[in-house]
Amino acid sequence: MKNQRGFTLLEALVATMIMGVAVAGILDALAASSRNVARLTQADRAVMLARTKMDELLVNDALPRKAYFGAPFSAAEAGAMPSGWQARVTPVEAAPGATDLNWIIDRIELEIWWMDGTTRRSFSLEGYRRALLPQGQGI
Repeated sequence: MKNQRGFTLLEALVATMIMGVAVAGILDALAASSRNVARLTQADRAVMLARTKMDELLVNDALPRKAYFGAPFSAAEAGAMPSGWQARVTPVEAAPGATDLNWIIDRIELEIWWMDGTTRRSFSLEGYRRALLPQGQGI
């Protein structure tokens, strides 16, 4: 045999196969990363909506007590992500014998939900506020 330079066909095929496996692995990792970014973007948007809605509920003195209420978020708020909220305000603590126009502590329970494809995802927040018991409403 002569002393020849270069690669054999078998060596070239093995090198090509190794490169193909490496490229496929890299593309799979990029696709998984892209899916995670989309999922985190939805969760971040839901957290932002939850903070905003909780702030609104904490300062609104006209909320109904002991009843669930809620609504879907608009497309402008949620960025075309189907989502909504549900809340309930319950009195937690009041002075003994509290009647109209006394200070009480309200608990606000807020659930934020959004659709991730066909899966409904949600999380809950709780907040407390000091409120004046309206006239004509007992605890």
